[in-house]
Amino acid sequence: MTIYHFVGIKGTGMSALAHILHDMKLKVQGSDLEKRFFTQIGLEQKGIKILPFAKENIQRGMTVIAGNAFADTHEEIEAAHELGIPVIRYHKFLGQFMEKFTSVAVTGAHGKTSTTGLLAHVIQGAKPTSYLIGDGSGKGEEDSEYFAFEACEYRRHFLAYHPDYCIMTNIDFDHPDYFQNVDDVFNAFQEMALKVKKGIIACGDDEHLQKIQAKVPVIYYGFGEENDFQARSIEKSTAGTEFDVFVRNNYYATFKIVGYGDHNILNALAVIAICHYEGVSEEIIQDRLLTFEGVKRRFSEKKKENQVLIDDYAHHPTEIRATIEAAKQKYPERDIVAVFQPHTYTRTQTFLQEFADTLNLADHVYLCDIFGSARENHGKLTIQDLKEKVNNSHVIDETNVEALKAHENGVIIFMGAGDIQKYQEAYEALL
Repeated sequence: MTIYHFVGIKGTGMSALAHILHDMKLKVQGSDLEKRFFTQIGLEQKGIKILPFAKENIQRGMTVIAGNAFADTHEEIEAAHELGIPVIRYHKFLGQFMEKFTSVAVTGAHGKTSTTGLLAHVIQGAKPTSYLIGDGSGKGEEDSEYFAFEACEYRRHFLAYHPDYCIMTNIDFDHPDYFQNVDDVFNAFQEMALKVKKGIIACGDDEHLQKIQAKVPVIYYGFGEENDFQARSIEKSTAGTEFDVFVRNNYYATFKIVGYGDHNILNALAVIAICHYEGVSEEIIQDRLLTFEGVKRRFSEKKKENQVLIDDYAHHPTEIRATIEAAKQKYPERDIVAVFQPHTYTRTQTFLQEFADTLNLADHVYLCDIFGSARENHGKLTIQDLKEKVNNSHVIDETNVEALKAHENGVIIFMGAGDIQKYQEAYEALL
């Protein structure tokens, strides 16, 4: 039996795919940096071997799945080529794998992970479903009918996929190290739309998605009356959100979600639309929406003494705004404290003013040093450039998180796509 060796197994997509193949009784192992990542907890629980990077890891009889963050010059990839072992990039492997199922790709500048997680949870209530979520979660069911997966637009990787359905949550300018502007992002999504085989579920409130052209039906969802699936009579409370859904202006059903903020209503609408299209009953959808516990690092809460600590992946101004607004809906009487770690220098430089504007929605702001990624670890600006634009802000590191104790009844949101968790861990250890 071949061994599937993952180069960069701790990556969120890579670890999720490793889970799926392991669940399907295939032999899986992988390698990565010796730094600890939250994704490795689940891998270790399943007994999946994780090795430090070394060319000696590569042996004959393997199939190598290479993470997109690592160049062809990586020692393990070079060793595989020397031994004549097949090397398949993550997105190419995924594109081949999904052909066995009715596949649903979830893509968009924001909301991919939460929507994929919600879709997988809901549709499992009707049919056996395998899924790959961008929080590192994956599950393989050998008798699956559906495969729900997160499809990332970065470097146009999602163009390796030909899904049956595609949910498109929004189009926004991000990844400025690759995309030139929002038009460049739109062109990538337009190319993706032409690869979909059965139908596209798109947010009709997004001005860019309104222009998408496809060979298959495009079903729109949102708050506006022109949408095929529309949310009306919305009631927000500290316990969640309730709303009616109208399908082409005819009342369909009332749904309640345990999430907060408009973005979670839209995520739910997308899932309701695809389930309706595939004949899943409204009773199953209603029940499953109420039992969804969220995905990792998306508004993940814990209470410590009188404070609420929230771990969130928000790393773009649009996401920061959504997270702060959700916190204000759930905790209207408390101070909202943002602890933010910018992710990549190009993104920080491109959105410097937008970051400041959205962070200013919080009552207090603490900034951590810019996190450099595997693809970009230096830049011209520093965290001080952002601090100068943010009201009432302070720069902290792991040694002075004690300052957060001053917000006795506060909601402290640790936000970022890097290693912001180490700041939260340091603070919890202090408490």
